[in-house]
Amino acid sequence: MATETRVAVITGAGSGIGAETARQLAARGWRVVVNYRSNADAAARVVADCKAAGGDAVAVQADVGDDAACRALVQAALGAFGRIDALMNNAGETKAAPAADLDALSGDDFLRLYRNNVVSVYQMTRAAAPALKASGAGSVVNIGSRAGITGGGTSTAYAATKASVHTLTKSLARVLGPEVRVNCVAPGYVDTPWHARGRGAAEAERAKAGMIAKASLKKVANAAEIAEVCVLLLAGATAMTGEVVCVDAGVHLA
Repeated sequence: MATETRVAVITGAGSGIGAETARQLAARGWRVVVNYRSNADAAARVVADCKAAGGDAVAVQADVGDDAACRALVQAALGAFGRIDALMNNAGETKAAPAADLDALSGDDFLRLYRNNVVSVYQMTRAAAPALKASGAGSVVNIGSRAGITGGGTSTAYAATKASVHTLTKSLARVLGPEVRVNCVAPGYVDTPWHARGRGAAEAERAKAGMIAKASLKKVANAAEIAEVCVLLLAGATAMTGEVVCVDAGVHLA
């Protein structure tokens, strides 16, 4: 299978880690399906970047919390490129809430985050599984979080969903092998606008400074650095499956 023919579907790829992974795969000659939920302009820019990098790409709108939309996204990818070799479940969201304030989150908050952060991963993987198996060397990368390991992060609900993603990764790895590998990347603080949108700019900067102080590498990762690990797991690392890889510049060593 020639590398330049390989196809990846990346959910939530209009910005951040998903967008950077799309660009890096395109630079390797991959074809990329750039999924987005609402920001068509951002997705179009990522598509243009992928083409400029030497790959090919299409943007496909879908709310991956909806099962029918997941199945339609897979069909759109097959219609555009004829195959799917890799799936990156990157789409997700949070609701910032102080962990000590048990009234800051409602049951509906938990359900919304589980729909968009966990159920979406299951539904997308289920929809893509036949095509991934047909690839002969299929790979899935789920985006978890260090919050799912420590119970920290932007909210208790967010941490709980990411812990679920870590467990779901292992469950899917067991049943989709040997044709498909399933791994998870669990970033720590990533220097993107996502934090400011969820927490506010001032709180995001305080959190960033705190993580830099704790980190062995005295930095926080940016989206491109997390994407490098995602690309490794999507395109290589052929003996790895069921792993949760924490990428947090060494904060976990503090």
